[in-house]
Amino acid sequence: MFEYFTQELWSPYVAGAGVGVLSCLAFLLSDRPIGCSSAFVKARGMIGKAIDPARMKTKEYYREIVPQVDWAFMIIPGIVIGAFISAFISGSFHILWVPSTWGSIFGYDPILRIAVALTGGILLGFGSRWAGGCTSGHGINGSIQLSLASIITACCFFAGGIATAVLLYRVIGA
Repeated sequence: MFEYFTQELWSPYVAGAGVGVLSCLAFLLSDRPIGCSSAFVKARGMIGKAIDPARMKTKEYYREIVPQVDWAFMIIPGIVIGAFISAFISGSFHILWVPSTWGSIFGYDPILRIAVALTGGILLGFGSRWAGGCTSGHGINGSIQLSLASIITACCFFAGGIATAVLLYRVIGA
């Protein structure tokens, strides 16, 4: 059984079933879907609370999304730690500043790669808050609930990702 965890690639069916079980458990135990984007909002709220607690009490947004450390907040470090453990156990862990696909087209300057990744992350954060959730929130949990809005949003996430990849690697990097 442990040999499965040491594989570099897992079966998408087994991993998908695991995510489905996790999503069902989240609903069952906390009456909330899994998702990542609210964790960043909570982090910003906790920083704001530490700097100016009186001003944070006036923010209506933080009455709905309470800035606190809970399981939804801990999902982000859990993803990072879990990915590290998985890569380490499988023997595939290595530090890579610039992926070869990016480097072959745009060069191997890590500053450019970090700047573009940071810009993309910021845009993704704005988009996920604007859409009312991230890809995991809409794509996994919304689809499980057969939410038409979530299904449309997930389709738009995929279309946007494909369009961005085509723009970067076929138009700009051509």
